[in-house]
Amino acid sequence: MTAADFQSWAAAGQALIEAFLQKVLPAPEIAPQRLHAAMRYAALGAGKRVRPLLAYAAGEVSQADPERVTAAGAAVELIHAYSLVHDDLPCMDDDVLRRGKPTCHVEFDEATALLVGDALQSLAFQLVGEYRLADEASAQLEMVKLLAAASGSRGMAGGQAIDLAAVGKTLSVPELEFMHIHKTGALIRAAAVLGARCGSGLSEAEFARVDTYAKAVGLAFQVVDDVLDADAPSATLGKTAGKDAAQGKPTYVSAMGIVQARALAEQLRGEAHAAIAPFGARGARLAQLADFIVLRKF
Repeated sequence: MTAADFQSWAAAGQALIEAFLQKVLPAPEIAPQRLHAAMRYAALGAGKRVRPLLAYAAGEVSQADPERVTAAGAAVELIHAYSLVHDDLPCMDDDVLRRGKPTCHVEFDEATALLVGDALQSLAFQLVGEYRLADEASAQLEMVKLLAAASGSRGMAGGQAIDLAAVGKTLSVPELEFMHIHKTGALIRAAAVLGARCGSGLSEAEFARVDTYAKAVGLAFQVVDDVLDADAPSATLGKTAGKDAAQGKPTYVSAMGIVQARALAEQLRGEAHAAIAPFGARGARLAQLADFIVLRKF
């Protein structure tokens, strides 16, 4: 599969998710209008949609119905969007730029931004309850549990708490890995595993391969993010460059330097490819996504 083929596939997946989110997010004319307008501002029209794309790619491994994967991927994307809104608040990272535009609390206000995050999270769980994701109800309940765990104190929210507590401190590489397995990795792993579980026919060992792949990709995503934060301009990133260093946050770059951080990202890419190699052609999109995540410039 060529790079152009991957770009076409990714663009199609991004369009599907955008259309689905347009449909499920409340219209801005519906009361409370300001909250609904802010929810749409935060969730629509920008972003790489890496998590839904991971769900689609993993769904190809298990021959999942794309409509099921769309609902699951959209739910994960809504959790991600809510986390970005809260992450940018003055009580967290206090940032003013996200996805190339003013952050939600800057465009609206802090109270509205707080409620946007709450409402996006609630809508995510509404989707995984409302749409058919699996053949058996028990399997779908396990998927709800998986998303909740990945989002909560043992997942993304817990990782953010560790991140906030680490400001001004020096962390070892294993400590950084522990933090980012939760903060960034948990939701990325959830996206891939949920996508795979929208299908059927995979053994638990094969699901474990998807999870191993996603763990490597999730860490690689954060390593590359740290490198780009130190090395790329804000106009390219669509968010404030250099903010980690300015806020005294420990990163892979501060822990090991840019050269070694890039080498670690390459190592993780190799681990991701190795995990899905037995899937053959069914894992081609997952392989391409690993390449995109590690080689991206934004």
